[in-house]
Amino acid sequence: MSSLKLLSELEKMKKISLLLLALVLISCHSNVKKEDLAKLNGYWEIKQVQLANGETKDYKINETIDYFEVKDNAGFRQKVMPQFDGKYKTNDIKETIKIIAKDNSYFIEYKTKFGKWQEEIIELADSTLVLKNKDKLQYQYKRFTPFSLK
Repeated sequence: MSSLKLLSELEKMKKISLLLLALVLISCHSNVKKEDLAKLNGYWEIKQVQLANGETKDYKINETIDYFEVKDNAGFRQKVMPQFDGKYKTNDIKETIKIIAKDNSYFIEYKTKFGKWQEEIIELADSTLVLKNKDKLQYQYKRFTPFSLK
């Protein structure tokens, strides 16, 4: 193969690689819209965590669930424990949260007296919530369905 033909093939491969990279970046971009943010309110149960290396850890049963309450892009998240009578127990510790729009994505900024951190909202629908932290851990939640033995 001549060196000119080889260079031409390398240029084609480079263009294809750049196109594929652009497609991957676009497909990974958040598709959450401002009007979806109200869906964050309520009870969410962790379903799965995807590690940065792609491995996953499934959660079949959860003793605690996350309760989000947000109004005008501010509110709190609190861990609660569902009880058999349909009520919830809590330790009364609330994480203050703010919803922040940045680079066509939405982030939840958490703040406690111990620290401050952010998670990107990757997906938010009626029954699905996916959050991603700075370590690239991706938390997949499902809407919690309360139970009662009453």
